Amino acid sequence: MDDNYIYILIVSILGAAIRSGTPVLFATVGEILTERSGILNLGLEGMILTGAVCGYGVNHFTGNLLLGVLAGVLAGGIISLIHAFLTVTLRANQVVSGIALTIFGTGVSGLFGKNLVGIPAQGFKPLPIPVLSKIPLLGDILFDQDILVYFSYILIPLTYYYIFKTRAGLELRSVGENPRTADSMGINVTWIRYFYVFAGGLLCGLGGVYLSLAYTPMWVQDMSAGRGWVAIALVIFATWNPLKAAFGAYLFGGVEALQLRIQAMGIASIPAPLLKMLPYIFTILVLLIATSGKARRRLGGPASLGIPYVREERD
Repeated sequence: MDDNYIYILIVSILGAAIRSGTPVLFATVGEILTERSGILNLGLEGMILTGAVCGYGVNHFTGNLLLGVLAGVLAGGIISLIHAFLTVTLRANQVVSGIALTIFGTGVSGLFGKNLVGIPAQGFKPLPIPVLSKIPLLGDILFDQDILVYFSYILIPLTYYYIFKTRAGLELRSVGENPRTADSMGINVTWIRYFYVFAGGLLCGLGGVYLSLAYTPMWVQDMSAGRGWVAIALVIFATWNPLKAAFGAYLFGGVEALQLRIQAMGIASIPAPLLKMLPYIFTILVLLIATSGKARRRLGGPASLGIPYVREERD
């Protein structure tokens, strides 16, 4: 192999890692916001699929990418409100509600997308950033992407700053840690939890939009392929920190990109189903390492995560 071929291979794999990890990153950051408020939402897979089919469908019938993005994002947010109503207002079991949301989203996306399967879309194209895209290696990897990837670059530090450096972020964390104390300080716990469940749904919907309008510009049933569950695992791996979430999402994307390259190279001794399992096996291994022994004790997740808050109750 000459140096030029190796360079092209590295750029190809790392660039694909960014693209493959982006939908997982959107969903992971959304779930971090939701869980920081004390609500566990296992419905990410359903929200991603709903966002994907709505974004693709609106773009397909209108020819307008912006309308497609807005439709997909709002679709994820709207069905997340079902989870908020069940868990915050009715105080239903959050695990059961989340799983039901995944089943609901999967069914709805399959129903509305059945006549759209396999039709190519006019999706987002790479948009090289002047000057930055000319930086050796990094320019080809980071700055020759589409606009949604660039938005994810901005989203990561902004979310980190919002959670850990602003008053609104402090209120969010206080509700997730001790909603009773937050309530006694005049913070509206119900509003906070509704808002961040909705915000998490919006970002999951955006992850779905990225799948159907950028990563693979078409609609395929169940195209999320378990990314919602991966995002839930990455929240724990990232210790509810958006910066670490980016690292975990791109690691997942890198392993997925690598297995696709291995398949393309036609290594017959490795079965294709085993290669497809690699990103998910890798995610499980990373999660096991991150939650074992001393690491588990340092995780520091929200203390009230998954626990309904009833204002009338007294400790």
